[in-house]
Parts: sequence; structure tokens; C-alpha cells
Amino acid sequence: MRQWYHIFPRNTGLSIYIWVIFCVLPFYFIFRSTSIWEIGVGVLLTLLFFAVYWFTFNSHQQLMYTGLTMEFIINIVMTILYGYVYFALFTAFFVGNVRGKAGFITMYVIHMVVIVGSITAGFFFNYSLFLNQLPFLIITLLGVILIPINRYNRLKQEELEEKLEDANRKIAEFAIVEERQRIARDLHDTLGQKLSMIGLKSELVAKLLDKDHVRAKKELQDVQNTARHALKEVREMVSDMKNIRLTEEIAHVEQLMEVAQIKHKIVMKVEQSSLPMLMESVLSMCLKEAVTNVVKHSQANHCSIEFSETKEEVRLQVEDDGVGKNSIPEFGNGLQGMRERLSFINGTLAISAHVKGFKIDMTVPKVLRQMEEV
Repeated sequence: MRQWYHIFPRNTGLSIYIWVIFCVLPFYFIFRSTSIWEIGVGVLLTLLFFAVYWFTFNSHQQLMYTGLTMEFIINIVMTILYGYVYFALFTAFFVGNVRGKAGFITMYVIHMVVIVGSITAGFFFNYSLFLNQLPFLIITLLGVILIPINRYNRLKQEELEEKLEDANRKIAEFAIVEERQRIARDLHDTLGQKLSMIGLKSELVAKLLDKDHVRAKKELQDVQNTARHALKEVREMVSDMKNIRLTEEIAHVEQLMEVAQIKHKIVMKVEQSSLPMLMESVLSMCLKEAVTNVVKHSQANHCSIEFSETKEEVRLQVEDDGVGKNSIPEFGNGLQGMRERLSFINGTLAISAHVKGFKIDMTVPKVLRQMEEV
């Protein structure tokens, strides 16, 4: 439930005590009148203004426009009868709270016309009173001009920040889903085949025990080797699930290239220390998969790796001079896994075969960095 003090605009840079003064100040202007009737009308209008403001400030658009219309009328009466124009500052925040662009512009123009017209009329009815307030009237007019625009832009910024936060949350959820799918694929590829083989060989061993002890022993040794190999792959897979540092992966890539006797060049145009962990892990996994493909399938003599950065994304390019230059690029299991991994974080993957060889171009959006900073 809203409290009475919610009539004071928030995040304005002004102390709440200044707004209290603006709430009390109209009574000073009202009680300058000598007529009991004028004093009564002024008090009622002041109380009505704050009641309307309190009930309609955060309401739906239709009720909001009704509240603004009533405030415009009260501003006109208070300005002409009592020389009090400072309700316009409260109304200025109210106008800035209108979300629709067309509605905001309409209310903004009407408010300006109402205030300027009221002050102009006030000079004709009570010239000396308005002349004494001239510096404060100028400040009020500046507030009426600037406050709604500032309020409107701030609300739009908050709305965009909420959308960005929601998008980042969805990206994080997609990344989790993709990682689960990757783990499922790896488990299926790693354990499924090995366990099937262990099962078949175990059945064969059971049949050979009474017929061929030598062959049964050999098949049993194969079962043991397959089990050890499966266990090793599971450990490697678990290790890959941990956060991967790009520096470590680059070092591993260099060692792998040297063992494969592939000349290589790594160009780093990105400040690694500024990369968030999620972005670094994605780049590391993509780099690992791309270089593994180069070593296993390309028969290349040279491979170049380049990291670059723009305002919107971080790019990783892996290019080799292998057999890709003579073939049509196709998405195998490795490349398909990279594409799926990148697609879940709005990244891209492009491959091309050209005269000089085979090229993989990957991008990771910088929205991942904003997500981790939030």
C-alpha cells in the first residue's frame, strides 16, 4: 500500500525537505487572502491536488490523463487567484511519468501552454506579486521544460535495462540448456559406444570360456582396456565442464600444433583480462574444437588463429591451408556442436573453403559481459 509520503517525487536530486516546503508554501499564498471564501477554496484545491496526485501518479493511462487534466485546472486557478505556480513542478514529474510517446508529447505541450498562459494571465491580475517572484518563476519554467524530459528518458532507460536484464537471464538459461545437451551428447558418444562394446565382449567371453581360453582371455583384456579408456574419457569430460581459461587453452593449442608439426600463428587483439568467465569459456571450447578439427582432418601445414574485438562482439577466426580448399564445407559432429553452443548465446559460426584452405569464423556477443557485470 502506498504511503502519504509517496506524493514526493523520487530520485530528483532534491531533498525531501524541499518538497515539503513546496507542499506547505501554497498555504502561505492562500492565507494572504482576506476573504474566508477564497481561503476555503484554496485549501480545498490544495488538498484535492495532492489527493489526485497520490491516487493517479502510477495508475493506468486513462486515469493518469484524467488526473493530469484535473491538475492542469487546479494549476490555472491557483496561479490566477493566489499567484502560486509551483504545483507545476509536481505536475512536471507527473507528465514525465506518461509512458506513451504520443501521450507524453501531448501532455508536455499542454502543460507548457497551461503554465505560460497562467503566468501571463497572473501578471495582468496581480502584476506586483508576480514581479516579486520573477526569478522563481523563471526557475519554475526551466523545471517545467526540463523535468518531464529527464523523467521520461530515465523511465525509458530503466525499461531498457529491465529488458536487457531479462535478455541476459534468458541467455544464461539457454547456455545452461545447451551445456546440458552437450553433456548428454558427450555421455552418449563417450559411454554409449564403450558400454555397448563392453556388453557384447562380455557375452562373447562367457561363450568362449568353455571353448577357447586364450581368446576368452584376450577378449577379457579388451574389455578391461575399453573400461579404462571410457573412464579416462569421462574424467576428461568432467574436466572440460569446469571453467576453461583462454590462456591455458592457447598454451594447449600451441603444444598440440607442435606435436602435429603444423606451423601456427596466434594473433591476440583482445585484452584477455577484461573477458568475463562465460565468454572466456565459450571461446576456449570453440578454439579447442576448431583446432582439434584442424589436427585430425585438415592435413594442413599452417594454421592461423586470430582473436579480435568490436563494440558489439568478440571474434575468433581459425584458418588453415589443408584439404578444405578442395572440398565443400559440411557441418560434422564437431562443427555442429560448436554451432549449437554458439547459437544458444546468440553467437554465430561460419565456415568457408577457399583457394588457400579452410576457415572457421566465430563470434560471441558482448552482452555476455554485461550479463556477468550485472
